[in-house]
Amino acid sequence: MGELSKLPNIGKTVEEQLIQVGINSVDELKSIGAKEAWLKIQKIDESACIHRLMALEGAIEGIKKTMLSDEVKTDLKEFYQRNKR
Repeated sequence: MGELSKLPNIGKTVEEQLIQVGINSVDELKSIGAKEAWLKIQKIDESACIHRLMALEGAIEGIKKTMLSDEVKTDLKEFYQRNKR
């Protein structure tokens, strides 16, 4: 496992998906953001759920997804509802 899996919430599978969609480093993930990264993952894995989106945001913020602020959770839920397949 590589650099991405050292982030909170990022296991082997999500790391592999990030690499598959062209996100190979922590800096690239932070630059693209959780929403765009999730959209890319959703194109290769239609089962990408709200929990994966929140996990990506938590990874960027350096916290467990359960520790995201209520405002961030609400924003991510609205984004998910607009973009889920």
